[in-house]
Amino acid sequence: MKHTDYGLLTKQVEAAKTEYLLSFLCNVTALIDQSMEDLNWAGFYFVKDGKLILGPFQGKVACVEIAKGKGVCGTAWEKDETILVEDVHSFPGHIACDSASNSEIVIPIHKDNEVIAVLDIDSPLLNRFDEEDREGLEKIVEIIEETIRTVPSSGLI
Repeated sequence: MKHTDYGLLTKQVEAAKTEYLLSFLCNVTALIDQSMEDLNWAGFYFVKDGKLILGPFQGKVACVEIAKGKGVCGTAWEKDETILVEDVHSFPGHIACDSASNSEIVIPIHKDNEVIAVLDIDSPLLNRFDEEDREGLEKIVEIIEETIRTVPSSGLI
């Protein structure tokens, strides 16, 4: 497995910034999908009405709603921490949106010190994600958080 060039990916995400948040996040998912090997899903879930709701993504059809504390995404939201899972089948309460997924990493996204979304990335490989991925993807999320802070609330589309 080849490691991701997070320096380049970070520059690409910076270059993709726009006042149109939805467009930006769509491009972020495409950049992640094109830059990282051995993925089968990359996308966002947004906190709305006390649950996570599906946002922009690359991959197969996905779960639309996830409850707080459920699965890897809901747990990352509840604990407000990055969760790296080497084998999703051993994760208590894992939600199998795609039976081909074997490992996963989920990073919370904040606005005003509150989790407003998560970045979710899945792989068909076991042990696909490591500390280098955690650090690199957390830097990507920092760019996303900065962009969200600067976008007017009407700037979704």
